[in-house]
Amino acid sequence: MLLLLPVLCLAAGPAYEPGTTFKASQILPAKVLKGPHHTVEEQVKGEGYYQEFQVKSPYGDVAAEGRTVLHTRVAEVDALARLSEVSKGEIFAKAAGTAVLNVGKGVASAVHDPEATAKGIGAGVKRFGTNLGRKTKRAADSATKDDKKPEGPEKKTEDKALDAAGGAANSVFGVNGAARKWAQKLQVDPYTSNPVLHKALVDVGKIDSAGSIITKVVVPVPMVVSTTATVGNLVWAKDPEEVRKTNEARLTELGVSKQVASAFLINGNFTLTSQTRFIAALHAVKAKGCADYVDAASEAEDERDALFFVESAEMLAGMHKSEPVTQVLTDSRAMVARSGAKAVVLLPVDWLRWTEALEKGGHDIAGRAKQELGATALEVRLSGTSTKAARDGLAAQGWTVKEKVVAGLTIAPAD
Repeated sequence: MLLLLPVLCLAAGPAYEPGTTFKASQILPAKVLKGPHHTVEEQVKGEGYYQEFQVKSPYGDVAAEGRTVLHTRVAEVDALARLSEVSKGEIFAKAAGTAVLNVGKGVASAVHDPEATAKGIGAGVKRFGTNLGRKTKRAADSATKDDKKPEGPEKKTEDKALDAAGGAANSVFGVNGAARKWAQKLQVDPYTSNPVLHKALVDVGKIDSAGSIITKVVVPVPMVVSTTATVGNLVWAKDPEEVRKTNEARLTELGVSKQVASAFLINGNFTLTSQTRFIAALHAVKAKGCADYVDAASEAEDERDALFFVESAEMLAGMHKSEPVTQVLTDSRAMVARSGAKAVVLLPVDWLRWTEALEKGGHDIAGRAKQELGATALEVRLSGTSTKAARDGLAAQGWTVKEKVVAGLTIAPAD
């Protein structure tokens, strides 16, 4: 009986790990941690797969779920500061005439719920651990979660999608050609869901409707480059309708049905820019199963959830450049790609700890990758890091874990 104890202990695997707290000064580059116009609070929660940052700035205090979101928010604060400084200059003042640009002022009138938007972009981090698997299972779980119907008139699916993410679907409103040129000069998303930056771009676009002021002023180089640069030429140079037509054409080339394409395109949790990033990444690969991943993404429930799909697709495109992808696992929220005889799970997350959800997800995906993709080797690639227990637990299931795999993302390494 005693001889069996070591075997039983091994079979049990690592103990599940609770959430933890990180120190921003230990995990962030100095220029991201603190800049002339922002400071990241030292305490960083790590309850889910994303680290939760709090950013203080003259343009409001915002939450950022995940490092890529943090980089975006820091880049936006930097852009607002540079735009504010330029607008105070003599050249801008002369060209603008009597018009005045008050960066960061009057934002309450620009959005329906600025306070809620400023708190962050969704609560996907809280649910993420249970949603690595089949999209159909998640839909079934949602259907049985609540037997009671909501009070008041029930909204159509399209209306819910368009209302989502603090109006992300409406982020194109007011963004003219001049605003897009200023966004390019500032190296930011012209269709950002950040209400302060959105209003600043719309306002400067109105003042500089002819696009003449921007040619006369020098805008300092950005401190942090945003992810918009991956599709920047398209969203900066073309009007929204042209971008939409390009996106629709690419979805058709991927073999996405009209019904799925429509469901994806009306999901307000994707801005026009994040839609374009997602579609461009899948279009660059065109592997079997990519069309089905659009279907999975169409069910994104908030902007953080949507960004997970965008970054997963960009990791796929990055992998495809050196390791041709032949197939993608269908009916899966996690991006699982086959290259040769290997199945690779691409996870754009900050960190992995060993949890019951990860154990179950790793086991299920391993079985499906072998059966449905015919894989004989299994690999997990993270944009972040993992704990020893997570690596050991996944290794016991046959997975090899690679960390800090940055493909299609712009994450600066820690100093």
